[in-house]
Amino acid sequence: MHSKQIALHDVHVALGAKMIPFAGFNMPVRYSSDIDEHLAVRQRVGVFDVSHMGEFRLKGDKALDLLQLITTNDVSKLAYGKAQYSCMTNNEAGIIDDLIVYCWDKNEYYVVVNASNIQKDWDWIIKHNHFGVEIENLSDQLGLLAVQGPQAIHVLQKITAVDLSAIPYYSFTTGKVGGIDDVIISNTGYTGAGGFELYVWNKDIKEVWDAIFKAGKEFDIQPIGLGARDTLRLEMGYCLYGNDINDSTTPLEAGLGWITKFDKSFIASDQLKKQKEIGVKKKLIGFEMVDRGIPRSHYEICNASHEQIGEVTSGTQSPSLGKGIGMGYVKVDYSKVGTDLYINIRGNYVKAQIVKMPFYQK
Repeated sequence: MHSKQIALHDVHVALGAKMIPFAGFNMPVRYSSDIDEHLAVRQRVGVFDVSHMGEFRLKGDKALDLLQLITTNDVSKLAYGKAQYSCMTNNEAGIIDDLIVYCWDKNEYYVVVNASNIQKDWDWIIKHNHFGVEIENLSDQLGLLAVQGPQAIHVLQKITAVDLSAIPYYSFTTGKVGGIDDVIISNTGYTGAGGFELYVWNKDIKEVWDAIFKAGKEFDIQPIGLGARDTLRLEMGYCLYGNDINDSTTPLEAGLGWITKFDKSFIASDQLKKQKEIGVKKKLIGFEMVDRGIPRSHYEICNASHEQIGEVTSGTQSPSLGKGIGMGYVKVDYSKVGTDLYINIRGNYVKAQIVKMPFYQK
């Protein structure tokens, strides 16, 4: 299948990025080294071009009703300028996608979805739109730059008059950035390092990118690829769709009970209520390697008798902690913090222990 190109494709190639096909797009996986890029974000500031993400606009006096039906979190709690992490469940209570809902007012919302699920999510929302809500797919017109790290606010404040310190976590506003109007400035991110995500029309994104890098020069700002994005999110215990959550994992199994609100009715809420009462059979856990070894996706998780009790869904060598970390589903009897596990790394049973996430503590 032919991969789509993001608007700044040529910029990344000129910067020496290694481009790979990812979720139907050609994306920069790294520019220098994953570890250097990872530490740049943790310690200073880096910029991710994540324009492959999908954006839908929902408008109409029943937009809230539609979102309440298809998402697990309570959208009625949102006022203008607030964002919410949520997910959509299928009829069997599996996760169709995890997403962020942005509220303009009670009649207008943006939904930001994973690149790999744009078509699937779109079809699902259209299928359940019995409310006459006007839905627009902006994914091909809107780009997204994530400026992340402790210095991100200082870099961006140089190129906008908007008071960034007045935007709380999971809140947003629109304003002028780097001379470009109509930029959505969102205090969100997938790194745990702080910073902002900027939604910019593709026609303007080159100008904003250039302004950010010019402003960030004194902070040794770096472009960051998907490789470091993955290790940064894993250190925070953030789920990656397709790895840690999918159509056959429920929000309760994935530890997403906090975005699953039973004071409203949504698709498969009855099944999830039942699952909550009975208790889950498997649970997503985080573990650190006690002995040396790097856990990888699909490796077996075993008990002391080397019997399989689960499977790794994400794993890496943590650049910040200098040890192997991972996430995976295990049988619920083995899911307590402090439990010893063994990861089958190519026939060697390497000791690990369940820890409380996030792995990385600021």
